[in-house]
Amino acid sequence: MTEPVWGPVHQDIVGLLADHPADVPAVVDHLTKLQDMLVRLPPLEASCPLADFNKLYLTITTSVLDGLYDDRFADPAFLARLDVEFAARYFDALRFWTESSPSTPKAWACLFERMRGPDARPLPSAAAGVNAHINFDLPFALVTTLESLESEPVDESDQHRDYLEINKIFAERIPELRRGYLDHWQLMIDMVNGDIDDWYQGELVEYTRNVAWRNAQKIWRCRHDPEARECERTRLDDNAALLGRLLLSPLGAFLQ
Repeated sequence: MTEPVWGPVHQDIVGLLADHPADVPAVVDHLTKLQDMLVRLPPLEASCPLADFNKLYLTITTSVLDGLYDDRFADPAFLARLDVEFAARYFDALRFWTESSPSTPKAWACLFERMRGPDARPLPSAAAGVNAHINFDLPFALVTTLESLESEPVDESDQHRDYLEINKIFAERIPELRRGYLDHWQLMIDMVNGDIDDWYQGELVEYTRNVAWRNAQKIWRCRHDPEARECERTRLDDNAALLGRLLLSPLGAFLQ
């Protein structure tokens, strides 16, 4: 008999993934429940590679929710819808993997397959998840969101400015998030480096999200052409998978 993909928490995860969260508070609730399940997954348990990413994603999404409550965004309906569409793609990837479906994006599969070892260091694991979610999921989530709102990806629009505001949230949260993945001796080196590591990682997130916006514009132009859209999906999935495997390789350990 084949062992369930998620071991002792398999049925819990199946139940969680049975439906999509309908709003941002529900996304936070789903991510919180998923985190509680992932840290109980043997054999790695608390060092679970996917939990390392999910913790980061939960932190950023909670900050986005706080921003919505605090009227931080010019077009909150856009940001809220994007957050939900973005999360749906992550949960769909998890569901495909749970069902052992060939539809699992390669960008995500390279992280999911590390669940039972060999162990991956926490920071590269989180980076691999961010890579899959931004470089592959985000452009398509943007297109779906804008289509539903009967809008389009226009530079310097309120929606674009709100999109860029998320870069600031990353910049605000990156220092505490990154240090949470470091061992004691690594924290000592981090103190010597000062703010350099925080700065370049913030710049990397900003660059990556800018590329995702440009890719969304490219997909937008071919959204009514199934063949061209599928070519874009394949291209982005292949590129993100290549980078994900690099991040999770021994070379990626230098991130840690």
